[in-house]
Amino acid sequence: MSIAQDLVDTLVPAFGDLANVELAEAVLIGDEPPRTVGGGEMHWRRVAVASESGQWPTNLLQPGQAIPRLPDSSTVRNFQRGDAVMMADRIGVTTALKENPDLIKALLPDAAKSMVAAPLFARDLVLGNLVVWRTERYAPFDQEDADLLAEIAAWVALTVDNARRYTREHRTATALQRRLLPKATTNTRAAETAGSYAPASGGAEIGGDWFDVLPLPSLRVAMVMGDVLGHGLHATATMGRLRAAVQTLADLELEPDELLTRVDNLVQRIVTEAPPGLRDTVGASCLYAAYDPVTGRCSLASAGHPPPLLFRPDGTTELIDVEPGPPLGVGGMPFEVTTVELEPESVLALYTDGITMQEHHDPGLGTQQLADKLTAHVSGRQYSSLQDIGDSVLRSFARVPPRDDMTLLLARIHRMPEDSSAAWNFEADPAIISEARKMVARQLARWNLDDLDFTTEMIVSELLTNAVRYGGPPITLRLLRDTVLVCEVSDGSNTSPRLLRARSTDEGGRGLFLVAQLSQRWGSRYGRSGKTIWAEQRLTATDR
Repeated sequence: MSIAQDLVDTLVPAFGDLANVELAEAVLIGDEPPRTVGGGEMHWRRVAVASESGQWPTNLLQPGQAIPRLPDSSTVRNFQRGDAVMMADRIGVTTALKENPDLIKALLPDAAKSMVAAPLFARDLVLGNLVVWRTERYAPFDQEDADLLAEIAAWVALTVDNARRYTREHRTATALQRRLLPKATTNTRAAETAGSYAPASGGAEIGGDWFDVLPLPSLRVAMVMGDVLGHGLHATATMGRLRAAVQTLADLELEPDELLTRVDNLVQRIVTEAPPGLRDTVGASCLYAAYDPVTGRCSLASAGHPPPLLFRPDGTTELIDVEPGPPLGVGGMPFEVTTVELEPESVLALYTDGITMQEHHDPGLGTQQLADKLTAHVSGRQYSSLQDIGDSVLRSFARVPPRDDMTLLLARIHRMPEDSSAAWNFEADPAIISEARKMVARQLARWNLDDLDFTTEMIVSELLTNAVRYGGPPITLRLLRDTVLVCEVSDGSNTSPRLLRARSTDEGGRGLFLVAQLSQRWGSRYGRSGKTIWAEQRLTATDR
């Protein structure tokens, strides 16, 4: 609409004393206008006006109002074919309007004597129209004036069409970006989270920022923040691929550094698939953090991404010193894992550089400004939820149209109560199986989960038997109680468990099959040394 306003301001008073522009409603939202023939509802809205006196007549159609229904005529049809319309006197205008009093009142200025109108015509579509009026102080329009205005309208139509197509692509990319992002808030035993997102605007293309909150087995949670290089639909598509890859790899329960290494390999493959002219624009930064509410430890790894901010309950703030690795797509460089212990009710903030670089070219100053604003919001009482805090902070940074996407993920850290977990260490001796079953039965009785006694003892027996036979010391058994009952057995071996279908004559091979049948789900994860096999059982509302 700024294009239309600039146009009428140029034409008045140099070409006439009143001018107005209407655009099709579809154009205003980035769509193509329908092809219409004849009179009826034009579905146009007045978007710009200019008057030599500086005041647009109050009796005329005002900016934002819809054009009334027009009668069918040869003039309307010629206009729809892209021809300019010129009327040298007031009688011709009133005749074209079929002497309709309502139309004359809304469209015809009182002092107007002649009029010339040109359609904004591009790619055989009428995007809108440009109308200029002259009063008695001007000579009536002639054919030369009509030809000049038609040429001006043709150039303006191309500009409007380009703006329309940009609006459509920006809207499509924004909608795709938002659909690819997860729901804004989550609340689990490990953390309460809220994500806030503001797309680039003010002429900037949409970027490829994303965040994710992924529930992991054993009540843990992973928090992800990423930023794809480049802008537009290709950046959004790349973001979707990377988010899907991170979700899949998170299910494998990889360590943060190994997960980023595998995603880095994927980005390098995407680079080879990209056209030669776009290969330099394929890449991303990413921060992956896995938090365990039982131990309170959080493991983080960064691929060229800004480090997170930590806000403790006592009001102190810390920029977590995460060893930065190379951005995804560089390859050949390792990623380092940083482990920190988080206090209960601390707030962890993950963000993209669209925030810290919005008002400052120095990321250090931008990070400090973000920390100051978050400290005031987190410690204050004005906002009741993390979502309100995140949205308010982004609004404060978006006072001017953001040049890049701004994404913020806040997580309020929780800790498991001490009486919700139990752990025992055992020797690699088959005799420990019966002892472990008794310990499990006593613990379930303390939790009033006697109805799960049989299945849990069976799961423990099978997992400990495998650890004794095929694993090695140290062997640890751990039970966790929340909305599910988790049974974990860890040993010192890195051998991979396999689910087999034993034949009727086989004496073994049914252990993991039984575990799979007795539990809701099961799986394994590997540490720096050794592995953990886990199984979950669903708890009823009464059990919880």
